[in-house]
Amino acid sequence: MVDSTCTSSGETDFSSESSEDKPPQRAETVHELLARLGGDMDEIERVKRVYPMKISSHFLSLIQEKDDPIWKQAVPASEELSDFKNVADPLSEGRDTKVPGLIHRYPDRVLLMVSSKCAMYCRFCTRKRSVGRVDQIPMQQIFKGIDYIRSHPEVRDVLLSGGDPLLRSNRELDIILRELRSIPHVEIIRIGTRVPSVMPERVTPRLVKVLKKYHPLYMNIHFEHPREINPESERALKLLADAGIPLGSQTVLLRGVNDDPEVMKELMQKLVRNRVRPYYIYLCDLVKGVEHFRTPLQTGFDVICHLQGHTSGLCVPHLIIDSPGGGKIPILPPDYLISSDEEKAVISNYKGEVYEYPNPRI
Repeated sequence: MVDSTCTSSGETDFSSESSEDKPPQRAETVHELLARLGGDMDEIERVKRVYPMKISSHFLSLIQEKDDPIWKQAVPASEELSDFKNVADPLSEGRDTKVPGLIHRYPDRVLLMVSSKCAMYCRFCTRKRSVGRVDQIPMQQIFKGIDYIRSHPEVRDVLLSGGDPLLRSNRELDIILRELRSIPHVEIIRIGTRVPSVMPERVTPRLVKVLKKYHPLYMNIHFEHPREINPESERALKLLADAGIPLGSQTVLLRGVNDDPEVMKELMQKLVRNRVRPYYIYLCDLVKGVEHFRTPLQTGFDVICHLQGHTSGLCVPHLIIDSPGGGKIPILPPDYLISSDEEKAVISNYKGEVYEYPNPRI
Protein backbone atom coordinates (compact mmCIF):
# COMPACT_ATOMS: atom_id res chain seq x y z
CA MET A 1 0.00 0.00 0.00
CA VAL A 2 1.08 3.56 -0.59
CA ASP A 3 1.86 5.81 2.33
CA SER A 4 -0.32 8.89 2.43
CA THR A 5 1.88 11.45 4.12
CA CYS A 6 1.79 14.97 2.81
CA THR A 7 4.17 14.56 -0.11
CA SER A 8 3.57 15.32 -3.72
CA SER A 9 5.84 13.49 -6.10
CA GLY A 10 5.87 9.84 -5.10
CA GLU A 11 8.90 7.90 -6.31
CA THR A 12 10.40 10.48 -8.67
CA ASP A 13 12.09 13.47 -7.09
CA PHE A 14 11.32 16.66 -9.00
CA SER A 15 12.48 18.98 -6.22
CA SER A 16 15.74 19.80 -8.02
CA GLU A 17 13.70 21.79 -10.51
CA SER A 18 12.52 24.21 -7.83
CA SER A 19 13.68 27.77 -8.40
CA GLU A 20 14.58 28.47 -4.78
CA ASP A 21 15.72 26.63 -1.66
CA LYS A 22 13.57 26.94 1.42
CA PRO A 23 14.56 26.13 5.00
CA PRO A 24 13.26 22.71 6.06
CA GLN A 25 9.97 22.83 7.91
CA ARG A 26 7.89 20.00 9.28
CA ALA A 27 4.75 19.88 7.17
CA GLU A 28 1.43 18.83 8.62
CA THR A 29 0.78 15.29 7.49
CA VAL A 30 -2.33 14.27 5.61
CA HIS A 31 -3.57 12.35 8.65
CA GLU A 32 -3.06 15.31 10.97
CA LEU A 33 -4.91 17.70 8.69
CA LEU A 34 -7.81 15.33 8.02
CA ALA A 35 -8.17 14.63 11.75
CA ARG A 36 -8.11 18.36 12.52
CA LEU A 37 -10.91 18.94 10.02
CA GLY A 38 -13.06 16.23 11.63
CA GLY A 39 -12.26 13.22 9.47
CA ASP A 40 -13.13 9.78 10.83
CA MET A 41 -9.61 8.33 10.83
CA ASP A 42 -10.76 4.80 11.61
CA GLU A 43 -13.05 4.90 8.58
CA ILE A 44 -10.32 6.36 6.38
CA GLU A 45 -7.86 3.65 7.46
CA ARG A 46 -10.43 0.93 6.81
CA VAL A 47 -11.05 2.13 3.26
CA LYS A 48 -7.33 2.64 2.61
CA ARG A 49 -6.70 -1.04 3.17
CA VAL A 50 -8.83 -1.74 0.08
CA TYR A 51 -8.32 1.42 -2.01
CA PRO A 52 -5.03 3.26 -1.31
CA MET A 53 -4.93 6.96 -0.50
CA LYS A 54 -2.43 9.50 -1.72
CA ILE A 55 -2.98 13.27 -1.68
CA SER A 56 -0.49 15.80 -3.01
CA SER A 57 0.58 18.72 -0.86
CA HIS A 58 -0.96 21.16 -3.31
CA PHE A 59 -4.35 19.48 -3.47
CA LEU A 60 -4.38 19.07 0.30
CA SER A 61 -3.93 22.84 0.65
CA LEU A 62 -7.15 23.42 -1.32
CA ILE A 63 -9.35 21.59 1.22
CA GLN A 64 -11.32 24.12 3.24
CA GLU A 65 -13.55 21.84 5.27
CA LYS A 66 -14.61 18.23 5.69
CA ASP A 67 -16.68 16.92 2.76
CA ASP A 68 -16.15 19.96 0.56
CA PRO A 69 -15.71 19.31 -3.20
CA ILE A 70 -11.93 18.97 -2.88
CA TRP A 71 -12.15 16.64 0.13
CA LYS A 72 -14.63 14.36 -1.65
CA GLN A 73 -12.26 13.81 -4.57
CA ALA A 74 -9.26 12.88 -2.42
CA VAL A 75 -10.31 11.42 0.94
CA PRO A 76 -11.55 7.83 1.32
CA ALA A 77 -15.22 7.42 2.22
CA SER A 78 -17.05 4.44 3.71
CA GLU A 79 -19.38 4.36 0.67
CA GLU A 80 -16.49 2.98 -1.37
CA LEU A 81 -16.78 -0.31 0.51
CA SER A 82 -20.56 -0.61 0.23
CA ASP A 83 -20.74 -0.54 -3.56
CA PHE A 84 -21.73 -4.07 -4.59
CA LYS A 85 -23.37 -2.96 -7.83
CA ASN A 86 -20.50 -1.95 -10.08
CA VAL A 87 -17.44 -3.82 -11.38
CA ALA A 88 -13.68 -3.33 -11.24
CA ASP A 89 -13.15 -3.02 -15.02
CA PRO A 90 -16.37 -1.50 -16.40
CA LEU A 91 -14.79 -0.47 -19.71
CA SER A 92 -13.54 -4.01 -20.43
CA GLU A 93 -10.02 -2.70 -20.91
CA GLY A 94 -8.66 -6.19 -20.31
CA ARG A 95 -10.52 -7.46 -23.38
CA ASP A 96 -8.87 -4.88 -25.64
CA THR A 97 -5.35 -5.22 -24.21
CA LYS A 98 -3.12 -6.48 -27.05
CA VAL A 99 0.16 -6.49 -25.16
CA PRO A 100 0.61 -5.61 -21.48
CA GLY A 101 -0.24 -1.95 -20.97
CA LEU A 102 -1.56 -1.28 -24.49
CA ILE A 103 -5.29 -0.99 -25.25
CA HIS A 104 -6.35 -1.04 -28.91
CA ARG A 105 -10.12 -0.50 -29.05
CA TYR A 106 -10.66 2.09 -31.77
CA PRO A 107 -9.50 1.63 -35.39
CA ASP A 108 -6.78 4.28 -35.63
CA ARG A 109 -5.65 4.95 -32.07
CA VAL A 110 -4.29 3.18 -29.01
CA LEU A 111 -3.88 3.89 -25.32
CA LEU A 112 -0.42 3.17 -23.94
CA MET A 113 -0.02 3.01 -20.17
CA VAL A 114 3.36 4.42 -19.24
CA SER A 115 2.93 4.94 -15.49
CA SER A 116 1.19 3.19 -12.62
CA LYS A 117 1.72 6.18 -10.31
CA CYS A 118 -0.29 9.35 -9.77
CA ALA A 119 0.34 12.52 -7.79
CA MET A 120 -3.02 11.82 -6.15
CA TYR A 121 -5.38 8.85 -6.12
CA CYS A 122 -8.76 10.20 -7.19
CA ARG A 123 -11.56 8.43 -5.35
CA PHE A 124 -13.59 8.12 -8.58
CA CYS A 125 -10.79 6.73 -10.76
CA THR A 126 -11.76 4.37 -13.59
CA ARG A 127 -8.62 2.33 -12.85
CA LYS A 128 -9.29 2.26 -9.12
CA ARG A 129 -8.61 -1.48 -9.31
CA SER A 130 -4.92 -1.02 -10.07
CA VAL A 131 -3.57 2.51 -9.50
CA GLY A 132 -1.30 2.62 -6.48
CA ARG A 133 -1.21 -1.15 -6.07
CA VAL A 134 1.67 -2.09 -8.35
CA ASP A 135 5.26 -1.03 -8.93
CA GLN A 136 6.08 1.54 -11.58
CA ILE A 137 5.64 0.17 -15.11
CA PRO A 138 9.02 -1.05 -16.40
CA MET A 139 10.40 0.75 -19.43
CA GLN A 140 10.82 -2.64 -21.14
CA GLN A 141 7.04 -3.14 -21.02
CA ILE A 142 6.53 0.30 -22.57
CA PHE A 143 8.99 -0.58 -25.36
CA LYS A 144 6.94 -3.71 -26.13
CA GLY A 145 3.87 -1.49 -26.49
CA ILE A 146 5.80 0.81 -28.81
CA ASP A 147 6.86 -2.22 -30.87
CA TYR A 148 3.16 -3.12 -31.24
CA ILE A 149 2.43 0.40 -32.49
CA ARG A 150 5.37 0.21 -34.89
CA SER A 151 3.96 -2.97 -36.41
CA HIS A 152 0.42 -1.58 -36.84
CA PRO A 153 0.43 1.12 -39.52
CA GLU A 154 -3.26 1.88 -38.96
CA VAL A 155 -2.37 3.55 -35.63
CA ARG A 156 -2.03 7.29 -36.19
CA ASP A 157 -2.89 8.54 -32.66
CA VAL A 158 -1.27 7.42 -29.39
CA LEU A 159 -2.65 8.42 -25.99
CA LEU A 160 -0.19 8.09 -23.11
CA SER A 161 -2.01 7.26 -19.90
CA GLY A 162 -1.62 5.37 -16.65
CA GLY A 163 -1.47 6.36 -13.78
CA ASP A 164 -0.12 9.74 -14.76
CA PRO A 165 2.54 9.92 -17.50
CA LEU A 166 4.00 13.10 -16.00
CA LEU A 167 5.05 11.09 -12.94
CA ARG A 168 7.80 9.64 -15.12
CA SER A 169 11.09 11.52 -15.06
CA ASN A 170 11.92 14.02 -17.79
CA ARG A 171 14.54 11.60 -19.14
CA GLU A 172 12.06 8.72 -19.33
CA LEU A 173 9.45 10.91 -21.02
CA ASP A 174 12.06 12.05 -23.52
CA ILE A 175 12.90 8.44 -24.40
CA ILE A 176 9.23 7.39 -24.73
CA LEU A 177 8.28 10.38 -26.87
CA ARG A 178 11.37 10.04 -29.07
CA GLU A 179 10.60 6.40 -29.78
CA LEU A 180 6.99 7.18 -30.67
CA ARG A 181 7.92 10.13 -32.85
CA SER A 182 10.31 7.91 -34.82
CA ILE A 183 7.34 5.88 -36.10
CA PRO A 184 6.26 7.40 -39.46
CA HIS A 185 2.56 6.53 -39.19
CA VAL A 186 2.12 8.06 -35.70
CA GLU A 187 0.71 11.48 -36.49
CA ILE A 188 -0.20 12.80 -33.06
CA ILE A 189 0.68 12.00 -29.47
CA ARG A 190 -1.57 12.83 -26.55
CA ILE A 191 -0.80 12.83 -22.84
CA GLY A 192 -3.57 12.32 -20.30
CA THR A 193 -2.69 13.95 -16.99
CA ARG A 194 -4.10 15.54 -13.86
CA VAL A 195 -0.76 17.03 -12.82
CA PRO A 196 -1.63 20.70 -13.61
CA SER A 197 -4.51 20.40 -11.14
CA VAL A 198 -3.08 18.26 -8.36
CA MET A 199 0.69 18.83 -8.60
CA PRO A 200 1.32 21.97 -10.69
CA GLU A 201 4.89 22.31 -9.45
CA ARG A 202 5.78 19.32 -11.64
CA VAL A 203 5.25 21.50 -14.73
CA THR A 204 8.59 23.25 -15.12
CA PRO A 205 10.51 24.88 -17.96
CA ARG A 206 12.69 21.75 -18.12
CA LEU A 207 9.67 19.47 -18.54
CA VAL A 208 8.15 21.74 -21.17
CA LYS A 209 11.45 21.83 -23.05
CA VAL A 210 11.20 18.05 -23.42
CA LEU A 211 7.55 18.01 -24.44
CA LYS A 212 7.75 20.74 -27.08
CA LYS A 213 10.31 18.75 -29.09
CA TYR A 214 7.64 16.25 -30.11
CA HIS A 215 4.85 18.26 -31.71
CA PRO A 216 2.13 17.70 -32.67
CA LEU A 217 1.61 16.81 -29.00
CA TYR A 218 -1.68 17.38 -27.21
CA MET A 219 -2.52 17.25 -23.52
CA ASN A 220 -5.79 16.03 -21.99
CA ILE A 221 -6.16 17.52 -18.51
CA HIS A 222 -8.63 16.71 -15.74
CA PHE A 223 -10.15 19.56 -13.73
CA GLU A 224 -13.28 18.82 -11.69
CA HIS A 225 -13.97 21.99 -9.67
CA PRO A 226 -13.33 25.74 -10.10
CA ARG A 227 -11.18 25.91 -6.95
CA GLU A 228 -8.62 23.73 -8.70
CA ILE A 229 -7.84 26.68 -10.98
CA ASN A 230 -5.65 28.94 -8.88
CA PRO A 231 -2.37 30.84 -9.33
CA GLU A 232 -0.28 27.65 -9.12
CA SER A 233 -2.29 25.71 -11.70
CA GLU A 234 -2.61 28.80 -13.90
CA ARG A 235 1.19 29.09 -13.95
CA ALA A 236 1.45 25.44 -15.06
CA LEU A 237 -1.17 25.89 -17.77
CA LYS A 238 0.58 29.01 -19.06
CA LEU A 239 3.89 27.17 -19.40
CA LEU A 240 2.22 24.39 -21.38
CA ALA A 241 0.13 26.69 -23.59
CA ASP A 242 3.06 29.01 -24.28
CA ALA A 243 4.98 25.95 -25.51
CA GLY A 244 2.34 25.47 -28.20
CA ILE A 245 0.75 22.42 -26.58
CA PRO A 246 -3.02 22.36 -27.27
CA LEU A 247 -4.81 21.76 -23.98
CA GLY A 248 -8.17 20.05 -23.61
CA SER A 249 -10.12 19.34 -20.46
CA GLN A 250 -12.01 16.21 -19.56
CA THR A 251 -14.24 16.61 -16.52
CA VAL A 252 -16.12 13.88 -14.68
CA LEU A 253 -19.62 14.77 -13.48
CA LEU A 254 -19.53 14.00 -9.75
CA ARG A 255 -22.32 14.15 -7.22
CA GLY A 256 -21.52 16.68 -4.52
CA VAL A 257 -18.53 18.06 -6.41
CA ASN A 258 -19.62 19.69 -9.67
CA ASP A 259 -23.22 18.57 -10.34
CA ASP A 260 -24.48 22.12 -9.81
CA PRO A 261 -24.80 23.66 -13.33
CA GLU A 262 -23.57 27.03 -12.10
CA VAL A 263 -20.44 25.44 -10.62
CA MET A 264 -19.78 23.66 -13.91
CA LYS A 265 -20.22 26.89 -15.88
CA GLU A 266 -17.69 28.64 -13.65
CA LEU A 267 -15.24 25.79 -14.20
CA MET A 268 -15.65 25.80 -18.00
CA GLN A 269 -15.20 29.57 -18.18
CA LYS A 270 -12.08 29.46 -16.03
CA LEU A 271 -10.61 26.75 -18.23
CA VAL A 272 -11.17 28.72 -21.42
CA ARG A 273 -9.67 31.81 -19.79
CA ASN A 274 -6.52 29.74 -19.29
CA ARG A 275 -6.45 28.46 -22.89
CA VAL A 276 -7.87 25.05 -22.05
CA ARG A 277 -10.66 23.83 -24.35
CA PRO A 278 -13.34 21.85 -22.47
CA TYR A 279 -14.29 18.97 -24.72
CA TYR A 280 -15.71 16.16 -22.57
CA ILE A 281 -17.95 15.98 -19.53
CA TYR A 282 -18.12 12.32 -18.60
CA LEU A 283 -20.87 10.66 -16.68
CA CYS A 284 -19.17 8.67 -13.95
CA ASP A 285 -18.01 5.23 -15.08
CA LEU A 286 -19.62 2.17 -13.51
CA VAL A 287 -16.54 1.49 -11.39
CA LYS A 288 -16.78 -0.53 -8.21
CA GLY A 289 -16.40 1.84 -5.27
CA VAL A 290 -17.70 5.02 -6.93
CA GLU A 291 -21.50 4.58 -6.95
CA HIS A 292 -21.89 7.44 -4.43
CA PHE A 293 -20.39 9.82 -7.04
CA ARG A 294 -22.78 8.91 -9.85
CA THR A 295 -25.50 11.27 -11.09
CA PRO A 296 -28.59 10.63 -13.20
CA LEU A 297 -28.30 11.30 -16.93
CA GLN A 298 -30.73 14.20 -16.48
CA THR A 299 -28.13 15.98 -14.36
CA GLY A 300 -25.80 15.91 -17.35
CA PHE A 301 -28.56 17.31 -19.57
CA ASP A 302 -29.20 20.07 -17.05
CA VAL A 303 -25.52 21.03 -17.08
CA ILE A 304 -25.28 21.15 -20.89
CA CYS A 305 -28.52 23.13 -21.19
CA HIS A 306 -27.20 25.60 -18.62
CA LEU A 307 -24.08 26.10 -20.75
CA GLN A 308 -25.54 26.07 -24.29
CA GLY A 309 -26.48 29.61 -25.28
CA HIS A 310 -25.75 30.97 -21.82
CA THR A 311 -21.98 31.13 -22.36
CA SER A 312 -19.63 31.04 -25.33
CA GLY A 313 -19.57 27.90 -27.42
CA LEU A 314 -15.92 27.31 -26.53
CA CYS A 315 -17.14 26.58 -23.00
CA VAL A 316 -19.62 23.87 -24.06
CA PRO A 317 -18.12 20.35 -24.09
CA HIS A 318 -19.61 17.07 -25.29
CA LEU A 319 -21.59 15.07 -22.75
CA ILE A 320 -20.18 11.53 -22.87
CA ILE A 321 -21.01 8.10 -21.54
CA ASP A 322 -18.07 5.72 -21.71
CA SER A 323 -20.24 2.67 -22.18
CA PRO A 324 -19.24 -0.68 -20.67
CA GLY A 325 -17.05 -2.23 -23.34
CA GLY A 326 -18.55 -0.05 -26.09
CA GLY A 327 -16.44 3.09 -26.03
CA LYS A 328 -17.40 6.73 -25.79
CA ILE A 329 -20.94 7.69 -26.80
CA PRO A 330 -21.93 11.39 -27.10
CA ILE A 331 -25.33 12.21 -25.62
CA LEU A 332 -27.36 15.28 -26.59
CA PRO A 333 -30.12 16.69 -24.40
CA PRO A 334 -33.46 15.67 -25.95
CA ASP A 335 -34.90 19.20 -25.72
CA TYR A 336 -33.18 20.50 -28.86
CA LEU A 337 -34.62 18.09 -31.44
CA ILE A 338 -38.39 17.93 -31.06
CA SER A 339 -39.12 15.91 -34.21
CA SER A 340 -37.64 15.06 -37.58
CA ASP A 341 -39.00 13.62 -40.83
CA GLU A 342 -38.22 13.80 -44.56
CA GLU A 343 -39.63 17.33 -44.84
CA LYS A 344 -38.22 19.10 -41.84
CA ALA A 345 -36.70 19.04 -38.38
CA VAL A 346 -38.44 20.85 -35.54
CA ILE A 347 -35.85 22.23 -33.16
CA SER A 348 -35.68 24.33 -30.02
CA ASN A 349 -33.02 26.82 -28.91
CA TYR A 350 -31.66 27.46 -25.42
CA LYS A 351 -34.61 29.79 -24.65
CA GLY A 352 -37.14 27.12 -25.53
CA GLU A 353 -38.15 28.90 -28.74
CA VAL A 354 -39.23 26.47 -31.49
CA TYR A 355 -38.04 26.64 -35.11
CA GLU A 356 -38.36 24.55 -38.25
CA TYR A 357 -35.40 23.56 -40.41
CA PRO A 358 -36.50 22.30 -43.87
CA ASN A 359 -34.67 19.31 -45.32
CA PRO A 360 -33.46 19.62 -48.93
CA ARG A 361 -35.24 17.71 -51.68
CA ILE A 362 -32.80 15.08 -52.94
